[in-house]
Amino acid sequence: MELLGTITELAQAFGPSGCEDAAGELAKSMLEEYCSEVYISNNNVIGRFGERREGLPDLVLDAHIDQIGMIVTGISEEGFVKVDSLGGIDRRLLPTQQVVIFGKRQIPGVFSTLPPHLAQGGNKVMTFAEAAIDTGLSKEELEELVSPGDCVKFDVELKRLLGERVTCGALDDRCGVACILYALELLKGEDLGYNVTVIFSSQEEVGERGAKVGAFELAPDIAIAVDVSFAMNTGEDPKKCGELGKGPMIGVSPSLSRRISQELIACAKNAQIPFQYEVMNGMTGTNADRYSVEKGGAETCTVSIPLRNMHTPAEVIDLRDVRLSAQLLAEFIKEGRK
Repeated sequence: MELLGTITELAQAFGPSGCEDAAGELAKSMLEEYCSEVYISNNNVIGRFGERREGLPDLVLDAHIDQIGMIVTGISEEGFVKVDSLGGIDRRLLPTQQVVIFGKRQIPGVFSTLPPHLAQGGNKVMTFAEAAIDTGLSKEELEELVSPGDCVKFDVELKRLLGERVTCGALDDRCGVACILYALELLKGEDLGYNVTVIFSSQEEVGERGAKVGAFELAPDIAIAVDVSFAMNTGEDPKKCGELGKGPMIGVSPSLSRRISQELIACAKNAQIPFQYEVMNGMTGTNADRYSVEKGGAETCTVSIPLRNMHTPAEVIDLRDVRLSAQLLAEFIKEGRK
């Protein structure tokens, strides 16, 4: 498996919350390389990895397939497309961003903004009520191609930075999807300590909805949510952030299984895999929150990949963290329950 190519394909696939079909089908095709049984249920991509063995605990590896995006709410009389957010988009970056509207065909556009010379009251943060996308088409032309409810995404391609860092939109959480696929690559031909199911879940950005139904359907004994978390940036609080290139962030929280957290930490130490602590004082804001309380509940933990500029078109990760996170998952699965 070529990790950079896999992340590039995944990050550039279209899949805002509720419109995950294209990204889901791509992830399904990738998962079929490792799982004999792969299917889509409630927009979740689900695969069974390895032979099921009597007496082994059921382990779910979860990464969400959806991305932040926008939804069309209407077309103004002046011929601008009006939208609202799908997920927590950083609105500070909206002005002049290039986007693609997925109507009857793909339509490029750009968020309009007043020049600072004409703006009154300073450069305040644009609201979605004020936001308007310019496509170059008239109101009548747009009404033939665009309907309320159509989805919109930022028009960005993955780019390499120096070293092993890359930038793109949708790295949250397509790098988590790639991480799980890479872990399966490392586990090929190995004896497993768990019966492993993979789920690339839908609609995480609008309330972990895919994980909620997935957790009920699969009812695992153990679940690990593979997502992103905050990486140190200029002006950040180091107590609340990981560092790029320093390995996976292992979650420790009252809402998580202390036993699974400790086993992941011990596993990383034994395998000499660099890792970082992610200490939280309550809920995690990830799909782990759903698995821990759904149906009979599951022992749950998070393994997070540090990411800068979250919920923007210019998210940044380090590929080393994806590899190290995959190695940790593979070692944990090989070791099994102690």
